[in-house]
Amino acid sequence: MRDNLKINDLMQQAPGEGFLQSDWWREFQELAGKKTLNIKGERFWSNIIEHKLPIVGKYFYIPRGNIFNIRDKNVSNYFKNLIGLAEDHHAGWIRIEPASQEILDLTKKSVDAFVVKAPHDMQPRELFIIDITKSEETLLAEMKPKTRYNIRLAEKKGVRVGISNEKKYVDKFCDLVEITSARQSITPHPRDYYQKMFEAIPGENIKLYYAEFEGPASTCGDDRSSTRGGEIIAANIVIFFDDTVTYLHGASDDRFRNVMAPYLLQWKQIQDAKKFGAIGYDFGGVKTGTADNNWAGITRFKQSFSPVTVSIKFPGCYDIIIGRRKYLAYRIIQKIKSFF
Repeated sequence: MRDNLKINDLMQQAPGEGFLQSDWWREFQELAGKKTLNIKGERFWSNIIEHKLPIVGKYFYIPRGNIFNIRDKNVSNYFKNLIGLAEDHHAGWIRIEPASQEILDLTKKSVDAFVVKAPHDMQPRELFIIDITKSEETLLAEMKPKTRYNIRLAEKKGVRVGISNEKKYVDKFCDLVEITSARQSITPHPRDYYQKMFEAIPGENIKLYYAEFEGPASTCGDDRSSTRGGEIIAANIVIFFDDTVTYLHGASDDRFRNVMAPYLLQWKQIQDAKKFGAIGYDFGGVKTGTADNNWAGITRFKQSFSPVTVSIKFPGCYDIIIGRRKYLAYRIIQKIKSFF
């Protein structure tokens, strides 16, 4: 690794989700109502999101960070500046997401503060990123047979894939999110969260893919210019950043489950990622090693596109404690909440 790393090179250290440290993601967070800060130098970079909690007050969160040159002998200066910034803003702790055990160990050695495992993770601890430098034929051949079949089935049944960031499509995506959340018994982001995402992030970096079902006799596959009035039955938000394309959010209408639209959507997104020049396609979070979790279904779905790929695992979230009393109060409150 070069000593004179540029900011983009620093962001490349964390595999996947580097966009969470981009300026436009920070602008989105500001538009969504969060205060953000930045600390940077020749060999380090961190965009910070300030969170506020009742009773205990503020803490700093650095998504997929800290980001610094692990060979920098003066890395302790970065942490000194970071902790000083947290103290100036009366933050009780700094939540980090080290990309590796090596970075976590270096962090612990470089700060004069306790570094402890956070009570929960903010981002997935395991990402599923496939190598898309291979040919399309090879990518298809490496899929599970059922996945290839479902892609062809969606095309045969008349599913058409389109791309549009227009408000009416974003609104339809939000409708599908509500349907999906009700089906899975989860609480979704509010509608304006997604709407502000498309307001803040440049169109070349964020794209809304949608699957339109028009019936067996309609056009299908890659015909994105069709104006026929089919029903949008699934949609995904996809991020294009540097050499990785990331599947960020998805939603679908379960009434049309039999036409397999999510499979065709993912394949079209992978094809476009290759055209973009990306080397990796990030399916996002998975949980492997156990079938006893609520991620089992989505993990099987993602892995079916590349059973040969091994997921990337992270240490998870850790907290650098600035104010011991605030942090102790926070952990006590978290413990009490776990009983309800």
